[in-house]
Formats: sequence, structure tokens, C-alpha cells
Amino acid sequence: MLGYLIRRLAQAVVVVFAMSIIVFTGVYAIGNPIDVMIDPGATAEIREKLIAQYGLDQPLWRQYFTFLANVAQGDMGTSMVYNIPVVDLVFSRLPATLELVFVSVCIATFIGIPAGLYAGYRPDSVAAKLIMALSVLGFSVPTFWIGMLLIMTFAVNLGVLPSGGRGDVGSLLGIPTSLATLDGWSHVIMPALNLSLFKMGLMIRLTRAGMVEAMRTDYVKFARAQGLTDREIIFSHVLRNISIPIVTVFGLELGSTLAFAVVTESVFTWPGVGKLIIDSILQLDRPVMVTYLVLVVILFVLINLTVDLVYARLDPRVRLKGGS
Repeated sequence: MLGYLIRRLAQAVVVVFAMSIIVFTGVYAIGNPIDVMIDPGATAEIREKLIAQYGLDQPLWRQYFTFLANVAQGDMGTSMVYNIPVVDLVFSRLPATLELVFVSVCIATFIGIPAGLYAGYRPDSVAAKLIMALSVLGFSVPTFWIGMLLIMTFAVNLGVLPSGGRGDVGSLLGIPTSLATLDGWSHVIMPALNLSLFKMGLMIRLTRAGMVEAMRTDYVKFARAQGLTDREIIFSHVLRNISIPIVTVFGLELGSTLAFAVVTESVFTWPGVGKLIIDSILQLDRPVMVTYLVLVVILFVLINLTVDLVYARLDPRVRLKGGS
């Protein structure tokens, strides 16, 4: 196990390094932030001074190595728009995104997996067909359209939920979070539901497919012959055997939800990292864009490593090379 972890961490370093080059080059190619930061009527002297101040007059390779040297010291740069350290800016928005992702993943998991189990256990029932039809909607309907529909229904017409914002922030176990207040929950429930629909549909379909296949296997027939109830068979045997693809998708979707909650945060004006990156792209705030994208790469690398380790725990047949 130790040898496996060392190899995976070494691979992670190489991946992050390679992706940092791609990200830095891509961000460099999208435009000059000075064109957005200063007035079009500014003099050439002011323009050249700003370019030199941010090091944009240096060759790309030198800018990149300056960036790496600063990262090694824990400095990801300073936002060109907000004029504060990028790390402070990103981590000031990150709790809001984590709250949104946590609630949406809980909704997708605690509704999607039981619904998928039932749809697989009773595939010909009316309820199962209705569940599968709703899962198709989760795949096919655009997120922004569902978000606007939720706002029109619950905020505008019924007036029972706020249309946007994060709400009041309280303290839970010493951590500032909007989930500690009723007002915070009233603000998070619509965007979290909107963000969870695609993941919920995916969970339902994966769980149902695994359930239908597992119920036809010999070990289920033997368990029934031994007198076990269907409830015991499903929760003690079937669910464990179909959990590997579910864990895989759960891990990947968790990463994508954290990284790409941009549309939902924009529709509901949720003050998270997704909205920050959209504003940064529009304003060509390079340090924020580079930091965000590098953090996303690190996030996916860590999630993939965690999923691999969970595999070995769920299925003893899975062996990690170098493990004992």
C-alpha cells in the first residue's frame, strides 16, 4: 500500500506540473488583461508602467517560472481586479461552493440510490417507470432552464423561497456556514436541487442497471434458498457488489460538481468560486483563473486516488500493486 501511494503521489505531481503548463499557456493566449484594467484613453506611459508592474513584458517562459517560484513559497499571486492575494480571494468564496456541493450531493445520493434500487427491484412497476422517466429529465433538460423554472415557481409565483444569494451565515462546530441558519437553508435548497438533478439521474440509472443484473446472479438465488429475505439480500449482498461503479461515478461527479458549479451559481447569484471564475474570465484576471484551474486539477487527482483506495475496501478482489 505504501509503495502504491508513493507512486500515485509521484504521478500526481507530474500531472499537476503538466497541467499547470497547459493552463498557464492557455490563459496567456486569451488576451491582455491590461486592455480591460485601464481606460482606453490612458497614455502609453501608464500602459507600459502597468505591463511592467505585473511582469507582462517578460517572455512567457519567464512568467511561468516566476509563477512556479512564487507557488513554491505559497504565493499564487495577487488578483488584478480585487488587488488582494488570490489564495485569500479563492478561499473566501470556497465555503459557499462547498456548502452548495455538499447539499446537492446529499440530495443526489439519498434520493438517487434508493430510487435506483427500487426501480431495479421492481423494474416493471409503474413507480419504477416513473422514476426512470424522471431520471431522463435530469439528463436532458438544461441546468439553467431548470434553475429559472425553480425561481419562477418558488420565488416569483409562490414567494416561499428567495431567488438568490447565500443568506445568513451562522456557526456550526466553530465553522462559519449558512447551513447553520434557517435563512441559509432557504437560500441553498433551490440551487442545490438544481445542481443535483443530473447527478441524481445518473445515480438512479447506474444503481438500477446494477440491481437488475445482480438480482439474476447465482449468489442471490442461493441466498434466497437459504431463507434470507429480499431486504437482507439487497442491503447485505447486492448493494455491496454494485457499489464499485457507483463509487466511481460518485467520485468523478463530486469533482465535476465542485469544479463546474458555474451555471448554477450564476443563475442563483450564489457567491461561490464558480461565479468568481466567470467574473475573472470576463475581466481577464489571470492569477485567479490560473489558481482556480490548478486547484481543479489537484482536486481531481486527489479524488481519483481516494476512489482507487475505496475500491480495495469495497471489493477484496481488487489488489493495489505494491500493496500488502
